[in-house]
Order: sequence, then C-alpha cells, then structure tokens
Amino acid sequence: MMKLAELRNIGISAHIDSGKTTLTERILYYSGRIYKMGEVRGDERPATMDHMELEKERGITITSAATTVHWKDKIINIIDTPGHVDFTIEVERSLRVLDGAIFVLCAVGGVQSQSITVDRQMRRYNVPRVAFINKCDRVGADPSRAIREMESKLGHVAVPLQIPMGLETHHEGVIDLIAMKAIYFEGDYGERLRIIEIPTELMEAAKRARFGMLETLSLYSDELMDLLLHGIEIEEELIHRVIREQTIAREITPVLLGSSLRNKGVQPLMDAVARYLPSPLDRIAYARDNENEGAEIALTADPDGPMAAMAFKIVDESFGQLTFTRIYQGKIKRGGTYFNSRLQKKQRVGRILRMHADDREDVDVAQAGDIVALIGVECHSGDTLCALSHNYSLESIHVAEPVISLAVNPAKGADRDKLSKALHRFCKEDPTFHVRYDDKTHETLIAGMGELHLEVYVERLRREYKIELEIGAPQVSYHEAPMREVAFNHKYRKQTGGAGQYAHVIGKLIPMSHDADHEYKFESLVTGGRIPTEFIASCDKGFQSARSKGWLAGYEIVGVKVLLEDGSYHAVDSSDLAFQICAREAFRDAFKKSEPVLLEPIVTVEVEAPADFQGSIIGDLTSRRGLIKNTESKHKISSIMAEVPLANMFGYATDLRSATKGQGTFSMEFCCYRRTPTDVQEEIVTAHRKELAKRR
Repeated sequence: MMKLAELRNIGISAHIDSGKTTLTERILYYSGRIYKMGEVRGDERPATMDHMELEKERGITITSAATTVHWKDKIINIIDTPGHVDFTIEVERSLRVLDGAIFVLCAVGGVQSQSITVDRQMRRYNVPRVAFINKCDRVGADPSRAIREMESKLGHVAVPLQIPMGLETHHEGVIDLIAMKAIYFEGDYGERLRIIEIPTELMEAAKRARFGMLETLSLYSDELMDLLLHGIEIEEELIHRVIREQTIAREITPVLLGSSLRNKGVQPLMDAVARYLPSPLDRIAYARDNENEGAEIALTADPDGPMAAMAFKIVDESFGQLTFTRIYQGKIKRGGTYFNSRLQKKQRVGRILRMHADDREDVDVAQAGDIVALIGVECHSGDTLCALSHNYSLESIHVAEPVISLAVNPAKGADRDKLSKALHRFCKEDPTFHVRYDDKTHETLIAGMGELHLEVYVERLRREYKIELEIGAPQVSYHEAPMREVAFNHKYRKQTGGAGQYAHVIGKLIPMSHDADHEYKFESLVTGGRIPTEFIASCDKGFQSARSKGWLAGYEIVGVKVLLEDGSYHAVDSSDLAFQICAREAFRDAFKKSEPVLLEPIVTVEVEAPADFQGSIIGDLTSRRGLIKNTESKHKISSIMAEVPLANMFGYATDLRSATKGQGTFSMEFCCYRRTPTDVQEEIVTAHRKELAKRR
C-alpha cells in the first residue's frame, strides 16, 4: 500500500513557450518513465505528453496530460498543462485538484502576461509552488531580473536556492547554496551529476547569495535567526525544514535554475519537488454537507474515511467517457457504486485507470491522494462523487465566460447529426466551449476563449468526425448593461375563455459594477403573501430569460440587480408561466429606459520584437484603440504591454509578422469588459438593426 507521505500531486504551469512540456519530458526520462526523450518541435520523436496530432503539428500543448513517475522514494503524479490562454480551463481544473506546482519562468522573458494569470489561478486554489527559471542558456538570459519581477509583479517572497555557473552559451551548471557545492550535468543527456567544490572565482558570489537566502529564511524561523546572529554553522536539515514549512504555508517560493532543453538543472528541481512540496497529508480540502444545511466539512487524506472525490476533467472516447478524478478521502474500487451529489443519483465505476499521457494501466483500487481516470461514470467536470452514506459537494472549478464566437454549418445536410453529436461532446469536455442555435439566422454558433481555441475545435470536427464545414466570420461577445436605476410596475393579463393569465410585479432594475462576479443578482422584498412564494422563483426565471438577449444589439445583459418589491396575483388565473412572462416584459421595458450601453471585451496584449520596430508596433496598437501600459527594452528586444479591444485584434498575427519582418511575437489574454465608445456602439447597434430588417 502506498504511503501518503511519499506522494506528490503536482502540475507544471507557465506562460506559453516557457518550456513546460520540454521540462516534463526530461522529468520522465530521468525518472526512468521513458527510455528516450522526445521534443516539442522537430521531425524526430514527439514529446510524450503532447499526444494529440494537432499538438504534434503545432508544437503547443492543447490538453492537460497526466502521468506518474517514481523519484527516489517518492511517487509523483504530474499534470502538464497548456500555456496558451485560450486553453486556460485546462490549467484551472488541474490546479483545482493538485497539492503543489512547478511555476516555470523564462530567464529571458521573466514574468510575462500569462505568468500573472497562472499565478492568480494558483492563489485562487492556495497551491504552494517552487519556481524554475528555465532557458538560462538563451541569449539575454537574466535569472536575477526574473526573480526581481516575481517580487515586484507577483508579490512573491522569492528565495533563490541556486545561482548559475555562467549564462547564455556559457551556462555550465548551478551552484547549490544549501550544500555549497557546484553541480555539473554530464553525459549525452545530462543524466550524470558531477558534484564538486565551488570554483574559486565563484565562491564569493555564492557566499553572498547564501547569506541572502539565510537572511530571508531567518524571518520565518527564530531558531535559524539565532544561529545566524551568533555566526554558528547552520545544518542543512534545518534549512530544508524551514523551506518546506514556509513553502507549504505559501509564505515563500523557492527558486531553482537551469535549461531543460540543454538537460541542466532538472534533477535538483525534482529533488526540491520531493523535499518541499506538500503530500496529500499536508493539505486539507473542504466540502459542503448537503444533508446538514451546507455545513463545511474538512476532508483528511484518510483511505479508511468516507469516500469523497472530484471529477475534474471529462474526455469522451469511442469506448465511453473517461472521467479524470482526484480522490480526497476514502477509496474507489472497481465495480463499486458511489453517489453523484449534483445529479443526486448512484453511479457504478466500471474500470479504474492510471494514466501516462494517452497510455493507461488498469488498477483495482485507488485511494485518497490518487489522481486516476474512471470508466463507466456519467458526470460533468466539477461533479463530486462520494460514499453512498454521504452527500458532499466540493467547491467547483472557476470557469471563464467565452469572449468570441463564430458560425459553423455543415456543407452537407447529411452531416448535421454528426455535427450535433461532436459539439455535444466538446461542450461536455470543455466548460469554456459553448454552443447555441440562432433561430433567426438558422446558424449554429460556437463560442470560446479566443481564435486559436475555436480554430482547434473546427480542425477537430474536420479530422475526427470528417465533417466539411462552412465557417462564418468570428464575432465578439459584447455585453449590454444598464446605466441608471429604473422602477417598473407591470401587469400581465390574458383572457382566452376559461382560465386566464394574470400576474403583477413591482420593483426596480438597478445597475451594478460590470465585473464578471456581478453579472446578475435577484432580491425579493415581497411580504404578506402579495406574491405567493412559489411564484417568486417564476419571477426570477422571467428576469433571467429577458437578460439573455438585450435591447441594443441582442447581447447578454450583465451588471444588473433586480429588486422585486411588490405585486399581486389572482387565485385562479395566476400561474408559473404568467409570472415568468410578466417578469420578462417588465425587465425589457425597464431596461430600455435605463440608458443601456454596450460593453466590449478587452485583452492584455504583450508584444516582443526588435527595438527598431517599437515605434511602429505602438502606433499600430494605438490605432486599434489600444492603451499602452508598459514598454521595456533589453538586449535590443522591446517588450510592449497594452490593453486592446478584442474586436480590433483579429488578424493581428499576420499584421505583426509583416510589420516586423517575421521577427515579432505576441501573446494575448482576456483582461476585462469595458464600456464601448459611443461611436463604436452606434456602428454595432446600426449594423444589428440592419441585419434584423433584412431578415424580416
């Protein structure tokens, strides 16, 4: 039986192109999981964790992949996650179930836009991490700058445990500041570690760095501070213990260095993962007890306790659904029956699989701390499975709203059923992928997190389902919002012979902030049974139904609170439907009078290009209504950070390549929604009304 203290569940997360998958490949090789390293790009053996054909072709990670390795006396479950913001749900749901993470930074790029997003996700789920500054062999590598940015941009207390021996083409290895030894990585694949005394010319720098490390750690340990003040030699075991305690408490972030592509620094990183990151015993998960008014229950990693697990990822395959699951407490047995608290029904587990990318191994039992895949369980991402005797719900996964959509229609009518089946599967697997049918245009609209996100799904429809598609132009998902408070007093009467329809609602439509967390709020102040309790929920349904399509241009309405203050009903003619219709009409009338505005999605854009092109890039971003937030130049490379409306970023990749002679790169991620300028709003509303007129 596995010892829980020896188990580590970790993820590898970073900005796009920071080297996550290359690092994972080295970990698999050094741990003996694979016999030959693959590469993310190139014609030779592809990276093990990029098992989809699209991943191999594009040289990017699209889906998170899980594997298990043995490192010395530790068992380590690893999830390699995508770096591209379009696939951010893969990072989100992986971090939700992990105990620790490796936070990869580029020694040249430092803290980049997606690094900030990943750090925010780690904080959301309280995930301790060790940082690995990769690509120390690249021109312009500056690990010390990356460490400063960790502190200034992310607010970390970064504790470097190593300093590099040379940088760029002279990067030879690292100096371990705890053991005060030089580590060289030798052999064809850096598999042999040569640990020797620190070269004389680097000894002074190593001593200064070690003192800085101990000084930072002493702030968290009175024992260590006392030894430091009295000049007494500090034992390595004490240093390791303090680092582990404070890393798990998320007070510090240990920092290690290397170059995964050049096979340097990976083994000490894995030693740090095993030594400093928490086991399931060091982390406490919390669930809600649905049988006890949602009381909070602490789940301990006890294999003999009542079973509680979260399904965090769904993959539909030809033989059935694969449900990736993290077990927090108890055991799951093959053939066992468990309770799905969302569906409120029992489900039987057919098989339990331990995954290695797309390879799998059957197991009979999985216990607390394990990450496994189940077959035979029908559920959705974020569902809680628990013992039949309990009804627990674990906190679900944060899911971002889509910001871009496009129309997809099969070229042949015979493919319509195949398309429907495929889109249903994708929606089930990916909560950020949405599908709806537009009754007016008779088009199927798919929505997602960005152009690449939708492009990948369109390509999968063509390859996996052999569907020829007609694709419409990408459309931005605008929002509509009220700007002033409006009172409503609306009656709905309908008499058609026999029982009629009657409902009456009085209240206010109140603007709120436009944050994603404040899309809609409903509050009832109705007293004295003026509207029966069962019809209050009907009013809420009606308000929400009206919110789905705004008056300005047909977009979803956000940032609105509806206060239901009073009303009346008829003992015979009032019904659920009558109050839904009445509430819907009241909301629409009030919204028209609320001076509504359009809100547009804004993205954070980070552009890197030779400094000679800085002026033209800034000019281009400004012409796209971009707001320049920061510019930085280093080694003749300019880094420009801007916030730009998503609507003006279509085709930017091609324009940037043209403007920089192919030397510019950029990354983009969703930032927020902001009010659309009046002239732009008028254009959108006019175009919408012309389109409506055409259809009539």
